[in-house]
Amino acid sequence: MLTKNITLKGKTVLVTGVAGFIGSNLAKKLLQDISDIKVVGIDNMNDYYDVRLKEERLKDLSSFLSFVFIKGDIADKSTIDKLFAEYRPTVVVNLAAQAGVRYSISNPDAYIASNLTGFYNILEACRHSYDNAQTGVEHLVYASSSSVYGSNKKVPYSTEDKVDNPVSLYAATKKSNELMAHAYSKLYNIPSVGLRFFTVYGPAGRPDMAYFGFTDKLVKGENIKIFNYGNCRRDFTYIDDIVEGIVRVMQHAPEKQNGEDGLPIPPYKVYNIGNNNPESLLDFVTILQEELVRAGILPTDYDFEAHKEFVPMQPGDIAVTYADTTPLETDYGFKPSTSLRNGLRHLPNGTKTTFIKKHKEGGYKSEYIQQLITDCL
Repeated sequence: MLTKNITLKGKTVLVTGVAGFIGSNLAKKLLQDISDIKVVGIDNMNDYYDVRLKEERLKDLSSFLSFVFIKGDIADKSTIDKLFAEYRPTVVVNLAAQAGVRYSISNPDAYIASNLTGFYNILEACRHSYDNAQTGVEHLVYASSSSVYGSNKKVPYSTEDKVDNPVSLYAATKKSNELMAHAYSKLYNIPSVGLRFFTVYGPAGRPDMAYFGFTDKLVKGENIKIFNYGNCRRDFTYIDDIVEGIVRVMQHAPEKQNGEDGLPIPPYKVYNIGNNNPESLLDFVTILQEELVRAGILPTDYDFEAHKEFVPMQPGDIAVTYADTTPLETDYGFKPSTSLRNGLRHLPNGTKTTFIKKHKEGGYKSEYIQQLITDCL
């Protein structure tokens, strides 16, 4: 197992996309667990989903005196340059990105701006953090995605696999991030690690994720569409496991070293963070239904069979995601382990008081969230 070569205590950490699902959970864990840390967060607060959810996450983080929030877009180079000049972060965790496979088909511009231009700005800022013999950024950690594996047939997916067959623009931008990071690691000796996330879920997650959409429809008595006739399999990974993995990776940057030619060997790595246990979509919705009944959100006599609709695969989707997490376990002594049932069980009971209050005041459009309020109260 690798030894820590970065101490987070007393350091300034930049988290981009801090109002997002993963970003807010990561920032909170750092602020809670690491003494004398300063977390600077940036987010453009776009309306891809209800902004009030992002505002509540930020409200939760604002109780920490060592948290600084900047409303801005990483695609705006001047904003990023100013942020780096003022706060001089030691570790950068780039989670800001336009997410979603299907949305990339109808809104490609958002992906080019955030995922490509935005990431380029982060890389450039990291590069120039070394100007004038400054210490600069000691470690860049950035979000990639299991989507990069595209139409690969071999499972489990290994970071050693060739990933040149993306089936969505979103996947192509994430693969591009890995290539860009590699180039900057080689040219400017920037230690960087890319993390390929596998279907992240948990309380107060993104409303466009399947578990929210399915529950919404089940509560309304509507049919749910089960794509690929129920044959899709996903490596569902609970948010706490994702955050734990990120924090561990943050504390060991790839070592800088030169090759025989005297030039830097890129201090660059990529890891999968997944549960290493793919579940079929049909099993997923069955467990979800059972847990909703257990929590009292659905009645015990709910006719689940009457609300299932089997449909073909959607453009941009892939049939299976399955993470080989051996390198993560070998290097960092960590493997995600939360079962799907245990993870889904946290959804109703894990809804926070701050969200409940906000929903009572005006509420989100999701009837699922409204039902969670009733359950939690």
